[in-house]
Parts: sequence; structure tokens; C-alpha cells
Amino acid sequence: MSSKGEPVRQFPDQLLKQRTREAERVDESVKRLIERLITVMRRHKGCVGLAAPQIGSLLRVAVMDATGHPKAPQAHGLIVLINPRIASSGNTLVQREGCLSIPGFTANIRRAAAVRVTGFDEFGSSREWHLEGFEAVIAQHEVDHLDGMLFLDRVANLKTDVFRRKTYL
Repeated sequence: MSSKGEPVRQFPDQLLKQRTREAERVDESVKRLIERLITVMRRHKGCVGLAAPQIGSLLRVAVMDATGHPKAPQAHGLIVLINPRIASSGNTLVQREGCLSIPGFTANIRRAAAVRVTGFDEFGSSREWHLEGFEAVIAQHEVDHLDGMLFLDRVANLKTDVFRRKTYL
């Protein structure tokens, strides 16, 4: 267990490579999962999103919050994604990404600069989110987790696009 509470599963944990199953309804177990995701996300400085497989669940649930992040001058606040799908996307951008499940590494990843995400919110209401820039990147990263993909799966060139994070003692 990490010093930050509940452990986050790390590569090469095979659960991270499995496709999740849809939540049939927002019941008490799904609400508890959402609370765990939010708690773990907020305990890790700089973390802006977390998907259920990262804490051991194979339900199609993720949370994200870019509030106050320098890459997101405007943010929608906490977004709970239940059974999310990327319904459409626009132009692309390349940004450096990292992940709690692959500590110590970042990579340049090409993503859509704008997305329309459909799914359900924490109340079980059907929702559609129009996200741009950094929030669009976060949503795509979390949906990838739910599809059994990690950001390293999207790296075009391992020699030029993957970077080891600098650590300071």
C-alpha cells in the first residue's frame, strides 16, 4: 500500500489491460466506487483523473477534475463518467502525459483536441460532455483505461517520445 492510502495498481498488473464492463445502474456499490476514485485521485498531487481498473474494479467508471491545473485555464470541475464513450472528436494535439499506474515516466501522446463524451453521471442521468484541450485529453486517457489501454500503448516512438521523470531528493 502506498503512503497515500489505497494502492493504485501499476503496470504490468494485468487488470490494467482488461476491458471493463458497463455498470448496469448507479447503486450503492457504484457510489462507493466513485467515492473511492475521488478520494484516491485527490490524495495524489497533480492527479487529474482516475479509472476504476487502477483501484481494482472492472466497472466502466472514471472520475476527472482539472480544476486549478495550469493546462486547464477553464475547467468543468469534478466530472464522474459512468459507461463513457467518446462519441466524436476534433483536431489533434500532442501533449506530455503521465499516469499513476506507470510511475516515473511520461510520454508525448497525440489526442483529439476536442471530444464529445456520452455516458451517465453519478446520479444515473444520461449526460453529454463537450470537452476541449486538457480536459479532452484527460477524458480520452481515462476512457483508454476503461478499454484496457495505457498511454504507452499510444506512443509512436519509444526512443523519442518516452521520458523518465526527474526525481529530486
